[in-house]
Amino acid sequence: MTLLSPVFDAVRRVEPLRITGRVVAVRGLTVLVDDLPLPIGSLVRFGAGRTPRFDERGGVLHGEIVGFSREHSVVMLLGQTCGVTPGDAVVGDEVAQTAPVGWRMLGRCIDGLGRPLDELGPIHDRIHAPLSPEPIPAMRRCRIDRQLVTGVKALDLMTPVGRGQRLGIFAGPGVGKSTLLGTIARRTAADVSVIALIGERGREVKDFIDHSLGPEGLARSVVVVATGDESPLMRLRAAKLACTAAEFFRDQGRDVLLMMDSITRFAHAQRQIGLSAGEPPATKGYTPSVFAQLALLLERAGVIDVPSTAAAKRGSITGLYTILVEGDDMTEPISDAVRGILDGHVILSRKLVQKAHYPAVDVLDSVSRVADDVTTEDHAVARRQIIRMLAAYRDVEDLVQIGAYAKGSNADADIAIEFNRRLNDMLRQDRGDATPFERARGQMQQLAKETAEGVQRILKSKGAR
Repeated sequence: MTLLSPVFDAVRRVEPLRITGRVVAVRGLTVLVDDLPLPIGSLVRFGAGRTPRFDERGGVLHGEIVGFSREHSVVMLLGQTCGVTPGDAVVGDEVAQTAPVGWRMLGRCIDGLGRPLDELGPIHDRIHAPLSPEPIPAMRRCRIDRQLVTGVKALDLMTPVGRGQRLGIFAGPGVGKSTLLGTIARRTAADVSVIALIGERGREVKDFIDHSLGPEGLARSVVVVATGDESPLMRLRAAKLACTAAEFFRDQGRDVLLMMDSITRFAHAQRQIGLSAGEPPATKGYTPSVFAQLALLLERAGVIDVPSTAAAKRGSITGLYTILVEGDDMTEPISDAVRGILDGHVILSRKLVQKAHYPAVDVLDSVSRVADDVTTEDHAVARRQIIRMLAAYRDVEDLVQIGAYAKGSNADADIAIEFNRRLNDMLRQDRGDATPFERARGQMQQLAKETAEGVQRILKSKGAR
């Protein structure tokens, strides 16, 4: 990359003609503009010359063309519609959707337009990359065969994450999603973390950065924020900007961890945009474009060969996406659609939260489709044994609670009851517990060995009788 690369990039994106339209009407979240023959996705600004329009942050008010008819272009604002008047000039800024990315973004908090939110000054030395690039060809993708250690024992041991995998974290409100993401960002073995907070409460953003993420996690992270009180278009751009930033680091041959909280609010934003642009509602009010955009967004993660590096090196984007399960219903449209796209899912259980079991990962309901591809044979064998024990205990848990279980009726259940406390202790992890992965795996293998020997002992004693 030369020093003139940003200049060449700017020249390629410039619109050679100054195209100006006029506001004729406001329809809900959209503005109808006359005489603005620009393609969908173009970025426009409101006001010109001495009469610019400003957003709530004091910057020039921007919008994006989301549709058109024979008479008008349909523009959705990146801010509020307050202050827009009939006849306001609308000027085309960019015909291609791009975003500024670069190494200087590390340790910074930015909005959906790449502007800093942390009051640490401007971010220099960035290039513009497409917000919605062409999908990666299937044959260019590499096989996922390396584990990415997250620092969370319940995931690393029982639901292993591969470098380049896409994993959904499904949970209702208040079960520890943000805390889990912050823990992973601090302890992950990835080179860079890109964290997208989409539709979050404004209060929770700073709390996440200061407490859940911490200075150590922030130093190697990029945080992209679009709170719930911002326009749906800004929330959509923030999610895409996070993916574009992750792709920038991946193309440098780095292993990137992309965490997005949440996909559900991304879908809500796309639904609002689709309905405002005149798209008909389909499944439970979600427009067809919602499901098309979900696939485009989630497929941007993965492993590819990076030939531009000195030695062709693998770059990867590992995606962790939270899905807010409405009413704890795992069959609602977004959860159902996302589960079919991703490479696995982690379920956070409210029952475990009520037992003060953190992180509240339900091991039996969670699935990693690449678990056996990224772990050693010993790890895989131990993992299956632990799952058998946990399943055996769940089958008889109600009987145990009421004292109706007859010891000796099932060898697996007998050992599962005996080792239940140790199994749960192995999966629990306090915020300050940073057990190294090798040690945690050794403890799991030892526990699996003891339970297997216990089952064999009971079976032999029954056979002897």
